[in-house]
Amino acid sequence: MMDERLQNEIEAAAFRRLVEHLRNHPEVQNIELMITADFCRNCLAKWLKAEAEARGVELDYETAREQIYGMPYAEWKAKYQTEATPEQLKAYEERQKRKQEQASQ
Repeated sequence: MMDERLQNEIEAAAFRRLVEHLRNHPEVQNIELMITADFCRNCLAKWLKAEAEARGVELDYETAREQIYGMPYAEWKAKYQTEATPEQLKAYEERQKRKQEQASQ
């Protein structure tokens, strides 16, 4: 059994690999991540900000997004973000509806 410090190091390394993977695949749109995995790069930034603040570290959202995207969000959006297709928007809305239905059960 590993100690908590080592577990935290492993989890942090895995998180960094996930962020690097997403940076290396900007063709994967946030809407696609939201449809299939129910999280996106912006969610990761929000989680990073929340965890920093839970530990008494001030981290504004834009700085957190830059840590995730590897550049200012506006720059990433201009370079890589495409307009969501009607099919993607429909799939996203259906995903949200299913989540609401599950939550109400």
